[in-house]
This record gives sequence, structure tokens and C-alpha cells, in this order.
Amino acid sequence: MTDYQLFSTTQHDDADRSDPQPATYYHLAKAVLIREFLLFVRYPANAIGGVVVALFFFIVLFYGGQLLAGRALSDSIEGIVVGYFLWTLSSGAYSSISNDIGSEVQWGTLERHVTTPFGFAPVALLKGIAKLVRTFLTSVVILIGMLLVTGTELAFPPVTVVVVASASVASVLGLGFAAGGITVLYKRVGTWLGLLQFGFVILVSAPVFSIPWLRALPLAHGSALLQRVMVDGTRLWEFDIVELGVLFAIAGVYLTGGYVVFHYATRRARRLGVLGDY
Repeated sequence: MTDYQLFSTTQHDDADRSDPQPATYYHLAKAVLIREFLLFVRYPANAIGGVVVALFFFIVLFYGGQLLAGRALSDSIEGIVVGYFLWTLSSGAYSSISNDIGSEVQWGTLERHVTTPFGFAPVALLKGIAKLVRTFLTSVVILIGMLLVTGTELAFPPVTVVVVASASVASVLGLGFAAGGITVLYKRVGTWLGLLQFGFVILVSAPVFSIPWLRALPLAHGSALLQRVMVDGTRLWEFDIVELGVLFAIAGVYLTGGYVVFHYATRRARRLGVLGDY
């Protein structure tokens, strides 16, 4: 090979390496996960404050309930701990999505997501999944604190808990996306959307065994299965296939429905020219 050929080949290889490569969903998922990690590291007081506040309210609930209910509360404390764990997880996932989109609207950075090659909806979906991961980690810390306060022992098979809890909260993610779409379209509706978090308490404690149709509501069926996992020690493969099928079907329906509402709400906002207005 001559010097000219060697120079031409090297120059061609350098040009190939310098060409920008198109971004993929892997790069997008990596970016939003790093973003959530940096937000946690750079603003730890906010994350720690959320854990402290959640534990404070549980302590008030626990000791106040002991004064009022006494033995009745002690007999059902395992179910209360599991229910509160699922409530903190679902509330955190829901509010993080809806509040994040509301913040993007106020900051005026919403258009950056719309102009990405991925589109606004996929970016919001992956950001929601990243926030769910962070919320799950903080909720586990809250769960450990509740177990120390109450002296309760619960089963925690990691795979089963992650699968059942994630499928349960997926329906809440759908509600969060729908709320985010409404926020983009109507801007300041946080007062109304915040009321839904109190409804999660009813859904988590819904009597699905005595009223079977309540299983169709978000969180209700997943809460019942999570109680069996963490209180009774039931493993994932020990559940009936129909029960797991209903759990994933409910998660898919609400997540898809919320995603569709978010997509069409943002499209309508763009059509009306109010996407970047506040």
C-alpha cells in the first residue's frame, strides 16, 4: 500500500468516526436516567424531605390509630404498611409525571421535547419510567422505616414485589400521562389533579374480594395481590394465571389510555397554538 493510499484510508476512517450518529431510544433512556440521578444527587434535600414527610405522616397515623383503635389496629398493621407503601409509590409516580410536565410548561422548555426526533410522547414516557425507578427506591426506604417503627416483619421476594408493584403502578402512570396532557392543554389545573391522589387511598383499600368488579379500577387488584405477596409470602409463580392476566391487562389498558389522551391533548394544544403559552 502506497503512502497516498494509506493516507486516504486513514482520512476516510477518521471522517467515518467523526460523522454524527443518529440518536436511538437507548441514548434517550440513558439520558433520562442520568437526569434523574443528577437531580437526586444535586438536590438531596428535596428527596430526603419527601421520605421524612411520608414517614412522619405514617407515624402520626400509626400512633394515633393505636390510641383510637388499640388492638384492632395491631391486628391489621401488616396490611396498613403494605397499603401505605403502595400509596407512596403510586402517588410519587403520578405526581412526578404530572408535576414534571407542569414545570416544563412554566419553564418554557416544553418545546424542546416536541422538537426532538423522538416526539414528545415517547420522551415523556421514558421520563415517567425513570421517575418510577427513583420513586420505587425512595418508597423502599419508606417501607424499611415503617417496619422499624411498627416492629413488623413482611416477606419481600424482590422479583415478585417488583413485578406486582410495577404492574399495579403502571395504571397510575396512565393517569399521570392523562393529567399531563390536560396540563399542557389547560395549563393550571393542579388543584383538581391533586385531588386524585387522595382517591388512591380508596383504591388501595378497595374490597376487591367482596366486590369483584372493583378489580377493574386502577391499583385495586394490584393492591390485593401485593398484600398476598408481602403478608402471606406468595411468590409470583404461585398466583393463578387468570389473576396475573387481569393485573397486566388492567395495567395495559390504563397506561395505553393515558398515553393516547396525552398524545391527543398535546396535538390539540399544538393545533390551537397554546403549546408554549402559559
